[in-house]
Amino acid sequence: MFSFLAMISQLQIQMTQARSLSVYLVLGEESGDALAVDMVEALRSRCENRGLDLELKGLAGSRLQAAGMQSLFDIDDIAVMGLSAVLGRLPTIVRRVYQTVSDIVKSKPDVIVLIDSPDFTHAVAKRVRKKLPHVPIINYVCPSVWAWRSGRAKSMCAYVDHVLALLPFEPQVLEQLGGPPATYVGHPLARQVAALGKQEETLSKNQTLLVLPGSRRGEMKKMLDVYGKTLEALKDRGVEFNAVIPAVPKLKEDLLEQTRNWPVVPQIVDSADNAQTFATARAALATSGTVALELALHRVPMVMGYRIDPVARLFASLITTWTAILPNLIVDRVLVPEEHNEMVIPERMARYLERLMMDSPERRVQLVGFDQVIRRMETKQPSGERAADVVFDHVKPVTNP
Repeated sequence: MFSFLAMISQLQIQMTQARSLSVYLVLGEESGDALAVDMVEALRSRCENRGLDLELKGLAGSRLQAAGMQSLFDIDDIAVMGLSAVLGRLPTIVRRVYQTVSDIVKSKPDVIVLIDSPDFTHAVAKRVRKKLPHVPIINYVCPSVWAWRSGRAKSMCAYVDHVLALLPFEPQVLEQLGGPPATYVGHPLARQVAALGKQEETLSKNQTLLVLPGSRRGEMKKMLDVYGKTLEALKDRGVEFNAVIPAVPKLKEDLLEQTRNWPVVPQIVDSADNAQTFATARAALATSGTVALELALHRVPMVMGYRIDPVARLFASLITTWTAILPNLIVDRVLVPEEHNEMVIPERMARYLERLMMDSPERRVQLVGFDQVIRRMETKQPSGERAADVVFDHVKPVTNP
């Protein structure tokens, strides 16, 4: 009885002395950094309400660094897409995995939050779980187990305690596949776009066409040439438009150089102004990815294209989903046309765009579908706040002294 009371007393002392919450962030690209910022802001608010200091360690992109966090290393080292690109940089990626694991073990955080980039973040988590088995690991952004390699869902249970899902159907999919418990927190874009509203652009001689070749150099290299030819084909069909490419600062000069000789020279703008850029766009030509959801939430009709990495084509049989377009998955029907590989044909894409830029049935179908996407993405609480609540739920001894 005495030893039990002594243990309780010691625990109370430790909890009283716990004046900070140490969170280790593991992410691999700028999109994960953007998600982390909202969650970190909510975590800081909750810490202040409890008299705690928030200690942030780990990996950070431009937004987190602007907020004062130092990154263990430049995440550009691991921000690659496509199997060929990964293989080409594999020694660096492996070195960064072990460097991150070593830093986490040294830091002994209260909680670890993995943010997207599962090929990197999960490699870290598997190794950390063996060394720090009692530190909770939260996975922010569900891996696309609904699209390919569904067996990953069950294997995640060994090193992930909870998943924060951005898409409404993902918790159910994880449950069906035997994966870890999950909470739908929503996507921060949904609330951001809802707050802005959408003013339908009137038909005019000069309409804005967004061109989105991808946020990584590898994607850009594969898609820019065909997109330039698509704009040329659209112009030849008599469609008048202004082409605009949003870009992160580090890619702006590359884009200016690669598009300066296009028959239709696009305007390169700062992607930090995407909210305004998207709000005034008539249509978009985009590379398949999460940008499709952003466009849908802004109610911008689109055509999506993608050229699969040559090495990745060897593993195409592992793909189990019927579409790669998130708005299509959310409404469970073909809403946005998507073209892959040999079917990414400029003249074909131009004809799609021509219809979307006029008041056509094809345009109206997409707009109605986007309204349905918006309704299904709605949440009562901002995603960053809900994510922060789940994180706190997994470190109660520290966060509730």
